[in-house]
Amino acid sequence: MSSKPANKRPSSLALRLTLWYAAIFTISSVVAFTVVYFIITSILQFQTDEDLKEDVSELSATFINKGLDKLREEIGVEATADGMDKVFFRLTNKDGSQIFATDMTTWPGLEQDISVIQSIIDDSMPVLKTFSVPGHDHKARVIYAMIDENHVIEIGQSLEEDDEFLDVFRNVFAIALPIFMIAAGFLGWFMAKKALRGVEEVTEAAIDISKGKLDRRVPESDRGDEIDRLAMTFNSMLDRIQTLIAGMREMTDNIAHDLKSPLARIRGIAEASLAGKKSIENYQSVAENTIEECDRLLHMINTMLDIAETETGITTQSMKSVDLSNIIKDACELFQTLAEDKNIELNCTFTDNILINGNVHYLQRLIANLIDNAIKYTNEGGRISVNLDRTNHEAVVIVQDNGTGIEEKDLKNIFERFYRCDQSRSLPGSGLGLSLALAIAHAHGGNITVESTPNQGSRFIVTLPLAN
Repeated sequence: MSSKPANKRPSSLALRLTLWYAAIFTISSVVAFTVVYFIITSILQFQTDEDLKEDVSELSATFINKGLDKLREEIGVEATADGMDKVFFRLTNKDGSQIFATDMTTWPGLEQDISVIQSIIDDSMPVLKTFSVPGHDHKARVIYAMIDENHVIEIGQSLEEDDEFLDVFRNVFAIALPIFMIAAGFLGWFMAKKALRGVEEVTEAAIDISKGKLDRRVPESDRGDEIDRLAMTFNSMLDRIQTLIAGMREMTDNIAHDLKSPLARIRGIAEASLAGKKSIENYQSVAENTIEECDRLLHMINTMLDIAETETGITTQSMKSVDLSNIIKDACELFQTLAEDKNIELNCTFTDNILINGNVHYLQRLIANLIDNAIKYTNEGGRISVNLDRTNHEAVVIVQDNGTGIEEKDLKNIFERFYRCDQSRSLPGSGLGLSLALAIAHAHGGNITVESTPNQGSRFIVTLPLAN
């Protein structure tokens, strides 16, 4: 019984970002409305309280200066002007007995509060309170205050106008919020698509590359933002991949070419042995030649593996403090016999205690390859010098000979894998020695440069950073 994963609708990052934008905008708007609403409510209440205090001040001045009749007249005018259902006035003695009041029939349930009257008598400070009035849709704000030493005035004002203003504010917000949400959705969609345009371009480039268009690149801008840096990094990665693929193709072609010759020789040896004399000596010779050719193949394959291992950085995992002068000394002693056999003078000079961080085995391979090359391309009676010194931050190894030298057209290619100059094709080798040496130098944070003049010799300069 087979099962297939359920199909899922493709998830759009732009849609999710749009929803997030809209949600954040909506929440922010509601929070902002709530804050503004409470600020407006506080302002309206403060303004109402100030108006009530101002009324108390004016009525107090009228009562003190013009008497009770004038006060009663002024209160009547104001109550009539504002409306009996919108405002009321009540004057009482300190004991709470009422002197007079406006029409209170529209203000049922607002009886005198003796405790409040007593509190303002004790500290002479007005008291403001909000009441719910039975039969009224709106609350009332009431002030209790002394207008002289023996009388208390009570003024109540309906909060209908304030409530109507707040209702309008709420209704406007309720109508505007959906409009703002829709606008925020469109704006969020536009911003998300614009922000993700670079990602879409990278995706489109990746799709084209997966179809074989290895020269495809992502358009870059000069914005310098994260998307632009992503495009630059992606293009840099593609350049590196394309270079590696080209190198792999070239290496594959070179490997095929270099494997062809030894395999052809092995086959030729085998065919010759079958067609020739059937003897133990003949078979032994075939076996020896086959082993020799196989050793060449194995050496070439192992060298390629060493180069690959070095370039991937595996060698850096086993690095430690190394005295490079000991490696130079051992290498010179090892190759001294080979140089003497070819009547070549090999001179080595070095400064002691030059420490670098490195892999001893690979550093030995690097120096050995350079000295071996120098011996190989130096004629009998020639000279080779190996010098080790230091600068402020680097160890410098110079391997110099007065051999055949290198043509100028070949200098830029000698570190490529399997590359062999014209004068080296008649000599044994695979064209991998200098490639390995350069890979080792790079793995140690260094480099190799070369100076050469045909028929006068070559000078290889290795620089490696000193240990901290």
